[in-house]
This record gives sequence, structure tokens and C-alpha cells, in this order.
Amino acid sequence: MSGKEFYQNRYQQLGYTLQEVKLRQAIRINNTNAKGKKIIERLASLGVHLEKIPFLQSGYWVVDSKVSAGATAEYLLGLYSIQEAAAQIPVSLFSDLKGKKVLDCAAAPGGKTVQLADIMENTGGIVALDVDKRRLAALGNHLERCHVANAVVYLLDARQAPTLGIKFDRVLVDAPCSGNYAADRDWFKNRTQKDIERNAAAQREILTKAVECLSDHGELVYSTCSLEPEEDELNMDWAIKQLNVEIQEIDCYGNSGLTNVFGKQLDSSVARCKRIWPGETQGFFVCKLKRSKTQ
Repeated sequence: MSGKEFYQNRYQQLGYTLQEVKLRQAIRINNTNAKGKKIIERLASLGVHLEKIPFLQSGYWVVDSKVSAGATAEYLLGLYSIQEAAAQIPVSLFSDLKGKKVLDCAAAPGGKTVQLADIMENTGGIVALDVDKRRLAALGNHLERCHVANAVVYLLDARQAPTLGIKFDRVLVDAPCSGNYAADRDWFKNRTQKDIERNAAAQREILTKAVECLSDHGELVYSTCSLEPEEDELNMDWAIKQLNVEIQEIDCYGNSGLTNVFGKQLDSSVARCKRIWPGETQGFFVCKLKRSKTQ
């Protein structure tokens, strides 16, 4: 089952009317590097005009640009990163990152890894994993450009993360997913339900191993850029029933997670997740987990 009409009907059942979306370019200021450098004024002098994104601490829309935002000296110096607005949300959900041990389970191409390092002010340590050797080059380049000094990169499947023998204070599972139509104009042609089910199964495997790596009082943020409930709410419902974790309240942009999916009633705590339908940003799903107190 696939095709635009199929997904249009599917999303309608979930409460969303399919709409054309034109994504706006967004940047995130790397405050550790840009401190005192008047980055907004410097970019304006180059013809790159920004507008603050109200639901992000350091995110800005590029409203007008006479030059490519990826070709300025300020970009090459790591003073800011080009990062889609919704993609800036997951890392912002962690509390108190400074000095912590952090696992980034699917790190390439590195936008969220750099964001972690920025908030941590290069303290503590980040272990960044990715299974794709080619993507690791992009990750390494991103970390180097942004002067990240607290990260080590491994070519390693996140499902093998426990072999590192480390318990982490914070774990980011920005899971490999099916994506969504707002970021891929050919999405409806290229995706089937089998793809979604396969991705959801792999995400559950990653989550299982990620929770194994989480310290007793640690935090795990799970996110996807998928709109499919199999990869989002249904996986979180499974996680709280199978992995001895609890869903935490989060305060961020988005709608409450779905608790009834195609007639299946989910745990009421799944409503604490946030589902971001395409519109002002691309589609996204975020959730914050901690170990269950009843373990």
C-alpha cells in the first residue's frame, strides 16, 4: 500500500489534512563559538537577514539572503549551522547537559552532535555513532568546522552500543526513519507500508540497546522525522510496556502525541510526546524517556 491518496486518507484518520509545504531555511547559532561576535549583525551586513524562530532558543529563519548561508566566512568558522527548525528541538529537551556523558546513536551528518557540544560548551564527552562509513566523513567535517572538542566518533551500529561498556547520562536516539513528504517531493512514490514496518522494527532494536546504555537517572530523547505512528506513538507505547521506561512531560512546539491510532488505544502517557505535522516546519516526532521508578 502506497501512493499519495493512501497517505492522504491515512493522515486524515490521524487528524491532519495533507497540505503543500514550502520549507524555510533555518540556521542555529553556535553560541559557544559565536559569543561576542554579533553574528546577526554580521550576517545582515552580508545581505543575510534573519528572523527569530519563536519556539527555539538559538534558531532563526533565513528570510532573505543575497549570498548562500552555507558560503559565508561565518559559516565556515562554525559560528552557526544550517539546521531545519524542527530538527533543533530534540537536543533542546535534555536537562543540564554540561559535563555529562552523552551518546548520540545515529549521529551523521552531525547537526545534532554539534548542537549537543554547543549546549555542553565542549564539556563532558559525546560518543557519536553511525553505521554508514560515507556519512562519517560529513560528520567529521561538521565537528571540525564547528570546533567540537568533546566528541569521539565510532563507525558502529547503535544496536551494538552496549559493547562500549559505558553508562551514559544522556542518550539521543534520532532514529533512522521513513522521513516525510515535506522534505522529499518524491516521498509518496518511494514509500510503502513494508518500508515503514521495517524501519519501526529497527527503531525498536535501537531503542532496546540505547536503554541498556542509559544510567539509572539518565534521560533518553527519541525523535524521528517520520509522520507514521508505527515509528512514533506505537513505538513509544511499546517502549513503556517492554523497556521499563516512562514518558516525561516536555515543553516544546508541536501537538500532543496520539493516544488512539486507527482504533488502537495507547497508554495515556503517550500524549506527553509531541507530534509536529508539516506546516511551518517539516514533520517531526519527539519524546523524552527516563527509567521507570517501578523497575
